Amino acid sequence: MEKREPLLKVNDLKQHFKVSRKFTVRAVDGVSFEIYPGETYGLVGESGSGKSTIGRSIIRLYEPTAGDVIFNGQNISGKLSAKDTKLLRTRMQMIFQDPMACLNPRKKVMDIIAQGLDIHQLYNSQEERREKVYQILDMVGLASEHADRYPHQFSGGQRQRIGIARALIMNPDLIIADEAISALDVSIQAQVVNLMKDIQTRTNTAYLFIAHDLSMVKYISDRIGVLHLGHLVETGTKEEIFDHPIHPYTKSLLSAIPQPNPIEERSRTAVSYDYKTSGIDYSKGVQQHIGGQHYVLATAEELAAWTK
Repeated sequence: MEKREPLLKVNDLKQHFKVSRKFTVRAVDGVSFEIYPGETYGLVGESGSGKSTIGRSIIRLYEPTAGDVIFNGQNISGKLSAKDTKLLRTRMQMIFQDPMACLNPRKKVMDIIAQGLDIHQLYNSQEERREKVYQILDMVGLASEHADRYPHQFSGGQRQRIGIARALIMNPDLIIADEAISALDVSIQAQVVNLMKDIQTRTNTAYLFIAHDLSMVKYISDRIGVLHLGHLVETGTKEEIFDHPIHPYTKSLLSAIPQPNPIEERSRTAVSYDYKTSGIDYSKGVQQHIGGQHYVLATAEELAAWTK
């Protein structure tokens, strides 16, 4: 692979929330990764591990506590100038988990999708605006007559397509999909994920795909980061993570995936992992390079113990 410039570079990102005078939640604690143009980076972890917080800090729905986020060569983690804000709001978009909660119920689909175009004045006539919306609707598999309806007239899967269309119309370089399919039926999930893959081949958009369903992440992602308690414990290509997991937490996640083959399923043993009793201290570990693009958060002793 030739040396490409990453589209997004996250360096030692920390996101802490002060709950009371004495207590601060360290939702994200020093996470670093990068995403290249046109690739999908899957971020997995259990509920409360800080996945969604990372997505929201990158797109600046939260003010990052510390660390750098470099997008398209611009540092977007500090105080944003008007130019940086515009770059961020047009070149990066987010698809949210609950398609009903993030669509304004009083607006027609046409106006929901064209919202970004309206804010940034990206058309010259109403005719052009309408054309752009119809094109995007067609791309996500909806008909142009859907533009005159309201969100409550659609099913969950169709609403999520409207959410995708709203993100796509800005022609972004990066889309952050925050649990974008977990509220949908399993049969619809596959449709939406295939749609996202399709769009990626056509537009070369990069995705940060945040999810807790490992099999879905394996299907859509090029590289995967495993997150636990605000730390990135293991990262690598999907083959490296699925075929050679090293961190006990990754192993426990993978061992919990049900096998479609009943004989294999019977012999599957789920590995349990409890951070409190494991004796592992994430804050002491460093990113150890295993090979290829495979890194594990560990001290030298831990690595020796896990790989023997």
